[in-house]
Amino acid sequence: MAKYDEKFKRRVVGQYLSGRSSLSELSHRHNLNKPMMSRWVASYRHHGVSGLRKKYSIYTGRFKLSVLRHMWRKGLSHLETEAFFDLRNSGIVMRWERQYREGGLDGLEPKPRGRRKKMREPPRPPKAPGSQSKDTRSREQLLEEVEYLRAEVAYLKKWNALVQAKKLASQKKRS
Repeated sequence: MAKYDEKFKRRVVGQYLSGRSSLSELSHRHNLNKPMMSRWVASYRHHGVSGLRKKYSIYTGRFKLSVLRHMWRKGLSHLETEAFFDLRNSGIVMRWERQYREGGLDGLEPKPRGRRKKMREPPRPPKAPGSQSKDTRSREQLLEEVEYLRAEVAYLKKWNALVQAKKLASQKKRS
């Protein structure tokens, strides 16, 4: 929910435009800051009551650049530009200008918001030609493979035992 509804904004802007109160008096009376109230007044002057309504928008990089060029061409302030284009976010034009100076047109493009999508599974490597899937091998082929793997494990165990024996022998000679 918005902090200030449209009815409240209309009442405050109406009091200011009637000339009965200044921005300082109204900001003190309603505990508001002056820049926000002057944005409301400028937006009301440019767009009427619709300028005080809530607005959600996603702006393209081209639109942002056109807003900046308009501001530079006409010599408008950030506040005046926000009111002219009915941009409700405070300081958005200033932010766009900084992003443009730092990153050019790419810096103005909208960034994806929220959490990143789930990581995709890495692609599986293609099967080597001539290899068979485990399901299609015959019983004899599987038994052959098991026998080969057992021999390999036995060989590695013996090799490891020899390496350990050499280490122990070298340690005994040193001491």
